[in-house]
Amino acid sequence: MEPHRVVITGMGIMSPLGQTVQEYWQGLLAGKSGIGPMTLCDPSELPTKIAGEVKNFDPGKYMDSKEARRMARFSQLAVAAAVKAVEDAKLNIAKEDPERLGVVLGNGNGGFPTTEENARVMVAKGPMRVSPFFIPMILPNMAAANVSRLLGLKGYNATAITACAASTQAIGDAMEVIKRGDADVIVSGGTEAGISVLGLSGFCVMRALSTRNEEPTKASRPFDAGRDGFVPGEGAACLILESLEHAMDRGAIPLCEIVGSGVSADAFHPVQPDETGDGARRAMKMALEKAHLSFTELDYINAHGTSTPINDQVETLAIKRLFGEQAYKIPISSSKSMIGHCLGASGAMEAVACVMTIRDGIMHPTINQEQKDPQCDLDYIPNVARKKNVRTVLSNSFGFGGQNACLVLKRFDD
Repeated sequence: MEPHRVVITGMGIMSPLGQTVQEYWQGLLAGKSGIGPMTLCDPSELPTKIAGEVKNFDPGKYMDSKEARRMARFSQLAVAAAVKAVEDAKLNIAKEDPERLGVVLGNGNGGFPTTEENARVMVAKGPMRVSPFFIPMILPNMAAANVSRLLGLKGYNATAITACAASTQAIGDAMEVIKRGDADVIVSGGTEAGISVLGLSGFCVMRALSTRNEEPTKASRPFDAGRDGFVPGEGAACLILESLEHAMDRGAIPLCEIVGSGVSADAFHPVQPDETGDGARRAMKMALEKAHLSFTELDYINAHGTSTPINDQVETLAIKRLFGEQAYKIPISSSKSMIGHCLGASGAMEAVACVMTIRDGIMHPTINQEQKDPQCDLDYIPNVARKKNVRTVLSNSFGFGGQNACLVLKRFDD
């Protein structure tokens, strides 16, 4: 039997730029930064005091208050994004076979803030005063578990926990599940809500974060010579993946098609990427080969583009190693320049931007491009959005541990 074609029919997002896809997308196109002073924790003892936060999030809009109290924020955000995605896809779950509906999400850690909160309780009041919901709140799989439970999705269920590559890998895995016929529909994407003293202190002592606190909107500057680290972010995005047959049968309109995914390992260092860019190169190459695309057919790359000195240099090198001279002809931009690095949620949030790029024929900019870095000399769409007829997109995510994942999305042609 031929593999099923896989299309995206709906999307939902909770981001530092807004809580609807349109608000998020318009913010990206305008070059608007969602980064500001940190409010979710007290950063007074940290060198980094800025973040990309989901502002004014009310979980009560998406679940009852009792459910919300029993979930960590990363699960709450995932449920909210999933509810919005199902609505956007006009998917009537009650009319579907729940055993053919699945969930595949990605996240890096789970509940850093909840872990810190309960650790403080344990130290102050003793171990038996820790919340009875502590464990089911913090486990990384609980976002997928809660989405499936609250929406009634009884089919294939999994969680990718590959750091910053997690949700890109999750979407690729979900595509493969549908291609082989093990599900008709999968809610896929990622979530992360780790803004806490505990989580951020670990990144700070590694010197991975920007300390440009006086200029929050200018702190995330991927590929710029003045970059000094990433800006922590949070958020969630879910996409509805369906077999083309299922989408057509219910009258859904595909937003685009997922045609390839690639996964690789650097096998190099606990946190630093392979300085040759080989792992990233292999993941991109695999995704394009599985999509049956030649290098000249690629219209745009949504970069991992974290704003750390080494990542941006290595990603640039990997692109040049793979594409050769063609690399200079491919427009590239980093969504993280405006939302910060949302870790395990990043890939899904960037996938939403890629779908909108294909739909609207416009590529969002990489903001804060002020000083050229001679080692980052590709076309990063500096500061201003650019119109282009975009049919094919490559989205990159490269995680701590050297775990890499890439997706290829394509305009749907029936």
